[in-house]
Amino acid sequence: MASRKQVIPDDSHSFGGRPAKRAKVDDERQASTSSAEPSNGMEDITGAAQLTEDEDEDDLEDGVELGQSNNEPRASDLYLDTINRALLDFDFEKVCSVSMSNINTYGCLVCGKYFQGRGRHSYAYAHSIHDDHHVFINLETTKVYVLPDGYLVSDPSLEDISFVLNPSFTMASTSTLSSPSHLLKPSYDLSSKPYLSGYIGLNNIKRNDHMNVIIHSLLHIPPLRDYLLLSSFRGKESELVKRFAALAKKIWNPRLFKSQVSPHEFLQEVNRASAGKFRLEQQGDPVEFLGWLLNRLHKDMGGTKRRNSSIIFSTFQGELRVETQQVVVRPDSTGSEKPQFDIDRDIKATVSPFLFLAVDLPPPPLFQDTIEKNIIPQVSIHSVLAKYDGVTTQESAGQLRRYKCQRLPQYIILHYKRFTKNAFVEEKNPTIVTFPLRGVDFREYLDAAPTHPPTVYDLIANVTHESVAGTTRDKENTIWKVHLRAAGGGGEGEKWFQIQDLIVEETRKEMIFLGETVLQIWERRAANANGNASMRMDVDRR
Repeated sequence: MASRKQVIPDDSHSFGGRPAKRAKVDDERQASTSSAEPSNGMEDITGAAQLTEDEDEDDLEDGVELGQSNNEPRASDLYLDTINRALLDFDFEKVCSVSMSNINTYGCLVCGKYFQGRGRHSYAYAHSIHDDHHVFINLETTKVYVLPDGYLVSDPSLEDISFVLNPSFTMASTSTLSSPSHLLKPSYDLSSKPYLSGYIGLNNIKRNDHMNVIIHSLLHIPPLRDYLLLSSFRGKESELVKRFAALAKKIWNPRLFKSQVSPHEFLQEVNRASAGKFRLEQQGDPVEFLGWLLNRLHKDMGGTKRRNSSIIFSTFQGELRVETQQVVVRPDSTGSEKPQFDIDRDIKATVSPFLFLAVDLPPPPLFQDTIEKNIIPQVSIHSVLAKYDGVTTQESAGQLRRYKCQRLPQYIILHYKRFTKNAFVEEKNPTIVTFPLRGVDFREYLDAAPTHPPTVYDLIANVTHESVAGTTRDKENTIWKVHLRAAGGGGEGEKWFQIQDLIVEETRKEMIFLGETVLQIWERRAANANGNASMRMDVDRR
């Protein structure tokens, strides 16, 4: 029995100056070919290669007709068994591992490394010869080639790799992501581990957990999520928008090879776009990152100062009326009296847009309880939202201010100001805010016509902060977690997941408000459910 071999003709026998195709054939075919044809150094070319309509255009220009019987394997199938899907990871920046260039980059489907080009003098070509790895995918077009031969491969078995590299969604597939039916369709990775698309872990590369919770929170807002999933940016959009959309598609991909995603590619662009303000290796504040990201996305999406000029403004922007008046100290007033608005004096009123509302927490007690040494103060969400009732006043820099909303957005972002800086240290307020998960009515904080959309909101995302006990902020030992609602609509089918980096676990609804909440996103309830929502809110208050 003749041994399997590959005959690589030298340049004198190649067609058009290109290396001829190499083919792995079985022993019987090799023996029959060698006995039926003269040994002229090209016996393996005519019997092993076949031009298909999917091959490279350069192959068609060679003008060589190569025959192959129907029961023989196609040349494009010969190296597909060397592909190792377990080593493929398309989450990192698509740059060549040798030249560090992001131009015309290919991924080796055998070892997972990135190389530039596929010509004779390219790094991918050299890798295919030196390491005997022959199947490469273009990271931009998702076309698969065999090197060093350079011909295109079109095979249905490669479709899953193309989908992981560049997932695509339709209106029908995105319409069920927020419905209870999504919970009934778990996906499975290569190791047959079940996962729920959208509720997967994000890798904490160094100290980027404060950015991971913001990424998860934003990508679970249905209008923004669907906008990114259905996008196909090919124009002048910024790299930040393109990578954010790519990350959204990976997180919601139901056909992942592994049930986790690394945000490395997106966060590298965040580092560049923010001029190093938000870095992977440095712990930061998620509120600062959220404010920067929303404004930057709005700008990069072509947004202006006008209402609804981008998906960011149409989803999160509201309007707030601020009334200010100079404080006048009366000689007959005692020190215990609080300054109040004087209707006889001028009041300056301005209306400003907002993307999120800042909520002040009451100061914690100075002294610990003698019996319960570590008592933690608690306040309700309505007591801290009273800042926006248009009556409560705040004094700052010699001015009195009072606030009231003029227009509420579809999604309200609340920021609980838990950290304050003084001349010596950054203090942390451990006060716990209690809140219902559904049915919070913002009507009393709104000054608008009755035609305003419903004012009853349900919680959709909750970001909490954990650190060592005390009133001093410790950034080095800080843990950020996010609670996400799955399957909107309430009832028994509604579930909540707690995500901390790579740890994803279902959590009980009663445990959500026990953490030190820093950020919340509330979703406006549909108009037909407004009556029931208001009734439930009255029960919650009682």
